[in-house]
Amino acid sequence: MDLLAIQQEIHAGIFALMDGTTAGDGPGPRTLRPVIQSFLLASADSVAIDAVAARMMGFEPRHIRFLRLADEAQLGHADPARIDILGADVSRESWGFNVGDNLASHVGDVVWFGPVRGVQKLLFHSPLVHLFSAGSWLYHDYFHWPLIDRRVFQQWQSNTPWGRLFASYGPLPESEEAPTG
Repeated sequence: MDLLAIQQEIHAGIFALMDGTTAGDGPGPRTLRPVIQSFLLASADSVAIDAVAARMMGFEPRHIRFLRLADEAQLGHADPARIDILGADVSRESWGFNVGDNLASHVGDVVWFGPVRGVQKLLFHSPLVHLFSAGSWLYHDYFHWPLIDRRVFQQWQSNTPWGRLFASYGPLPESEEAPTG
């Protein structure tokens, strides 16, 4: 929330654009299931755009802590009743998404809320913190991507209009390849 306050102070007039052409359901950001929705959202209120997107996904925006706190701090609107929506009527959109879990979120639950929470300071305020980054990299790049997500991506790319459009752009030049990890 502090970053949002700083952003508004330094860069007044920021306009947010959210691509919901392919939305992600499930534990994210790296293990989402793509769902074609074909929406674009835009707003001068970055809290409101997140609140509208949350509502469309099926979540109650005021139950999402950072949105509620940002609304209370008057950094934007999280209450859909206070947000004017122009364009398509999205009031009936509720896609039933859920956050879900994956191996990385289970490890996080054990560290943050489980039996090892008493040693969080040791784990996160020492060089041991790098073990979590390395574990995430190994899990996502060497297990989840090759065994699961590559096929999900290829099916999305082959079987959806947005995926085919993405594929039509061609591969990135080697110097512009997206970094992993």
